[in-house]
Amino acid sequence: MTARINLYPFKRYAGNPILTREDIPYPCNTVFNAAAVKFKDEYLLLLRIEDLSGKSHFTLARSKDGYNFIVDEEPWIVPANDPYFGPYEEYGVEDPRITPVDGVYYITYTAFSRHGPRIGIGRTTDFVHFERISLASEVDNKDAVLFPQKFNGLYAMLDRPSGFGGAKGSIWIQFSPDLIHWGQARVVLSPEPGWSNSKLGVSTPPIKTPMGWLVFYHGVRQTGSGKLYRVGAMLLDLENPAHLLGYTPHFIFGPEEDYERIGDVPNVIFPCGVIDEPDGTLKLYYGAADTCIAMAEVKTDDVVHLCQILPDVIRTGK
Repeated sequence: MTARINLYPFKRYAGNPILTREDIPYPCNTVFNAAAVKFKDEYLLLLRIEDLSGKSHFTLARSKDGYNFIVDEEPWIVPANDPYFGPYEEYGVEDPRITPVDGVYYITYTAFSRHGPRIGIGRTTDFVHFERISLASEVDNKDAVLFPQKFNGLYAMLDRPSGFGGAKGSIWIQFSPDLIHWGQARVVLSPEPGWSNSKLGVSTPPIKTPMGWLVFYHGVRQTGSGKLYRVGAMLLDLENPAHLLGYTPHFIFGPEEDYERIGDVPNVIFPCGVIDEPDGTLKLYYGAADTCIAMAEVKTDDVVHLCQILPDVIRTGK
């Protein structure tokens, strides 16, 4: 008898949500959509915190075990006020992702202003000092992540340069010699009828596996009661990351619990951070209903397998 495939392999942490606004040591509205990285002997989360005026900034949280976090007393990255970055961060900085490349930790984020969202890139080596590098796109663009290595001497970035004003948003890739000038852009994956028919967006930085670069993404479905954010995964070629090897034709993680269903933006699971553990487990950190942060775990091999199986296997579950 053929074993049934686990189509929904994530296991939520029993202590979810791991962070709420009650855990933030200063007044705020919500905390959500956190980047994640291991640095020295700590797990770090770079939290998106929305203040009482509705603008977002970033604050660090620290943990020894990846489950129990202590939030820093003060924000780390706040909207810029200089002539170059300031006008495009006037409404806040949002949805960070962290990618280490050659010993430097690069942070991609959404700079938000009256002009719309665009991609910002900065860097740190110690999580004390932060230097902005560039505004790497025009509007409308967001959901950007960098690959943790260069390809033929070029940085590679996945982003979503559309998906606003009713347009369908696809995941794109582009390349740069210096993180400032970008080009060679092409589409990697587009929305399809079904669970992600409205728009897609990369969730977490690529994870290198023997079978390809594993990337989690969110898919949005427009329903009669609003938008529904769920998670899929795709595999990209190790040498040519613009080449899509496979992806999950169904969502593999979606809102079910009350803290994912009820909040400022209901029915949202929105990951921005993932930790690749030595035992082959991934810790996925995600914003739930734009109101809190939760975590779920999954085996890397299980997700890779789901990216490789065919749609008819999904339909039968065998």
